[in-house]
Amino acid sequence: MKKLPYGISNFEELVKDGYYYVDKTKYIEKLENLPEKRIMVLRPRKFGKTLFTSVLENYYDLKKKDKFNKLFGETYIGKNPTKLKNGYHILKFNFSGINTQDEETTMKGFKENVTISIDTFVKNYEIDFYVNPELTIEGLLNSLIEAFRIQKPEEKIYVIVDEYDHFANELLGFKPEQFKNLVSKNGQVRKWYEILKKGTETVVDRIFITGVAPITLDSMTSGFNIIKDETQDRTFNEMMGFTNNELKILMKEQEISEEKQKELLPIMKENYDGYKFSLKGKERIYNSNMCLYFLNEYVKYKEIPEKLVDVNIVSDYNKIGSMLRLCKNENRLDIIEETVSGEGILTEITQKFNPEIAFGETEMVSMLYYLGYLTIDKELLGKAELKIPNKVMKEIYGDYFLKILDEETNLIIEEREYNEILQEVALEGKIDKAVGLLQKYLNNLSNRDYQNFTEKYVKLIFYCIMMNLKIYNVKSEMEVQREYPDIVLIPKEKDKGYNAIMIEFKYLKKTEENKLEEKQKEARKQIEKYANTEEMKEIKNLNKYTVVAVNDKIYVEKI
Repeated sequence: MKKLPYGISNFEELVKDGYYYVDKTKYIEKLENLPEKRIMVLRPRKFGKTLFTSVLENYYDLKKKDKFNKLFGETYIGKNPTKLKNGYHILKFNFSGINTQDEETTMKGFKENVTISIDTFVKNYEIDFYVNPELTIEGLLNSLIEAFRIQKPEEKIYVIVDEYDHFANELLGFKPEQFKNLVSKNGQVRKWYEILKKGTETVVDRIFITGVAPITLDSMTSGFNIIKDETQDRTFNEMMGFTNNELKILMKEQEISEEKQKELLPIMKENYDGYKFSLKGKERIYNSNMCLYFLNEYVKYKEIPEKLVDVNIVSDYNKIGSMLRLCKNENRLDIIEETVSGEGILTEITQKFNPEIAFGETEMVSMLYYLGYLTIDKELLGKAELKIPNKVMKEIYGDYFLKILDEETNLIIEEREYNEILQEVALEGKIDKAVGLLQKYLNNLSNRDYQNFTEKYVKLIFYCIMMNLKIYNVKSEMEVQREYPDIVLIPKEKDKGYNAIMIEFKYLKKTEENKLEEKQKEARKQIEKYANTEEMKEIKNLNKYTVVAVNDKIYVEKI
């Protein structure tokens, strides 16, 4: 049994140390067969981008010709090598981890990164070249290309740029003006890419770039307009991340029985699956890093991990707020509400962002797609309908939505309050304290917020509160024999004796208060209908409630 490659992004290390590799090498052939030589593929964080660039590096490096069979013998490309294998000098840059405290530290980190990469290249291929620290970053790259052209006129360079936009995204989220300075016409980052483009006229034959979002492309277009963006091409939909079949093979490799797979796969599917990057893509994709974390924990302890997502992954995705602040449009909160409610957003996906132009709704939802907070659900009228891909992303949205509400209502909700709600729900089957928190939010919303208020918003606030109760699976509009109860809380651990909760919501405007009894009767009828289904009868300790909000007053009834 081979080891799980959780946290391993160096392909040679992975093979040498006996880690299992989910074979993505057929995409080397597909990339090489493209008519374009300069390619970019973007994916959200933690989808295996760095490992894929390492695979490219090892495959094309002429210095690793003697290691080819050892590295690739068991892979698709090892059995079907292309004509360009081991045919290049590899110049690789990785721009993650740069300190973006301010413009000065960013440029210092960028230069250090470029310098280290060039120094490594010079030593690897024995180039007679002095890495002069006095040169600018664009001057350094230009001098290297010229030296290589003179010394090795018959040879070619393959440039790989990993996380090309990492520092730019960080700056754009927190210091947009400094970002603009770096990628403006006279900015050093733009000038560096202009030199890289110039290199394609002589010794730079191929370029592969990966990152998260095309946030810097529009700023650099005139200086670097040679890249073909294949992010949404159906051919590469499954190039990073895991397909369902790849995940099954990986689990079999870990000697997880088919019976156990039937228990684990639905959990992984609900939390990590759902991504589609092309309108015409054939399959939905799992976040590979999240899957490896889960399986690593399971193999180690032989039980489902208590925390379904690694804290390092969550910290990456919790930066959602910094990007969404770029959108000055008043529809920002509406978009968040719609997506958390499970509604789809029909849009054109922006392929290049221009930070000089204010982010509108299209730019905002496109950015959410690139960052992995939304994904393509289906094609409609030639456009993409975007939805939240899975439960993990929905929980991150829920946390962010409550933070927005906290800011708008000037509330500070302590963890102690959530702990009290959890104890009451789990041990007593009551929702008094949870409804009390909902009441607190409603009481502090402004009159403007109530103008377009509906049942959906009341349910959404309560749903986000409930998602903080980590011992529960919180189901919104769960399908039960073609019926859809508003919210169902099901304990994750069935043997602990915790209470389950089912709630039906209704909403009335203040002028409709005389219809309260009618709405309560309607809600009772619905919830009793749901309770009589086979699925609900199987849920132990199920407590049933109706909740009717009349403007900012809440009426609760236990059924």
